[in-house]
Amino acid sequence: MSHAAAPFALLPGAEESPVILHVPHSARGIPADVRAGILLDDTGLDRELDHITDAHTDVLADLAAQAATALPWRFVNRLSRLVVDPERFPDEREEMLAVGMGAVYTRTTHRRALRPAGFDPQPLIGRYFRPYARAMTEAVAGRLAATGRAVVLDVHSYPTARLPYELHGEGPRPPVCLGTDPFHTPRGLLDRAREAFAEFGGTEVDSPFSGTYVPLAHYGADSRVAALMVEIRRDTYMAEPGGAAGPGLTRLASALAAVVDAVS
Repeated sequence: MSHAAAPFALLPGAEESPVILHVPHSARGIPADVRAGILLDDTGLDRELDHITDAHTDVLADLAAQAATALPWRFVNRLSRLVVDPERFPDEREEMLAVGMGAVYTRTTHRRALRPAGFDPQPLIGRYFRPYARAMTEAVAGRLAATGRAVVLDVHSYPTARLPYELHGEGPRPPVCLGTDPFHTPRGLLDRAREAFAEFGGTEVDSPFSGTYVPLAHYGADSRVAALMVEIRRDTYMAEPGGAAGPGLTRLASALAAVVDAVS
């Protein structure tokens, strides 16, 4: 589970593109010293990674980027969300702390112990979470400086069956869930995404997952930053859990490219 590469990467797009495809949960890499603090044996960890990883979403974003008229920028996490989850609040604002899944997880998807009781998350937050947040903030600032706006498309996937950690999993589980923010998701962006993904059997807004990623420096303060979370149900493109991608991946990438083109 070791991982020697950089913990994240900003992959440049066209200078005129305001779009950043944000891929936070596609990787499985865990540095050896971080792995040492995880209680699961190797078999258990592999199983947990199968459930928690948004497998192939980095490939999805890459295919969409190449298909778009103007190449969007991509910000890709190269480490597993079991190291840190860059999309959580790093403090008591995070509701997922209730199930041990704040910025640093202490529980698994099945609510078993992942890290020891009393584990201090601050070293991991300082080493991984804050540099990631700074780099993503700078990426958004770069799009604002170049184009006057930024559009963050947050690329995720989710399991067909509800997992025990989900706090709000009782609602519909459509082929594509579109997560929104009341300040940062304009109606036009949501409508374009609904149109692009309609062919897959329907979309729902904020079910079973809600919200979308905006760097805290811009969150609720800068209306030039638009954002939408695209949560794709995994059976539409891959074998669950943790299996190979299928032909649905290419079709979904074309739909995501259509969203990129519509908002570029």
